[in-house]
Amino acid sequence: MTEPRVVYVGKKPSFSYVKAVLMAMRNGDRLVRLQARGQAIGRAVDVAEICKRRHGIIASQLPESVSIVNIETDSVELQDNEGRTKTVSSMHIDLFGEGEMTEEE
Repeated sequence: MTEPRVVYVGKKPSFSYVKAVLMAMRNGDRLVRLQARGQAIGRAVDVAEICKRRHGIIASQLPESVSIVNIETDSVELQDNEGRTKTVSSMHIDLFGEGEMTEEE
């Protein structure tokens, strides 16, 4: 399997990341990884579900079938500005798009 295109999920609205998934799939990358940590994990799950259900105007332009092919969780140690180490949860969700894509209107 080829390396997925990575979309880092942060604080922006969910549909910003749905659009990033759409652009990646339009450019030929049918395997896209949503990567998030900490509080952004919930948003990454929302983005994956929006893509899978093709919910909304942007997501309706995704391939006919978008499936979640892999989910992995982990924890990462990060250092803050004062040099203290804290452990943050991390998750990535792999999406795979199959079928024809609807053209932009």
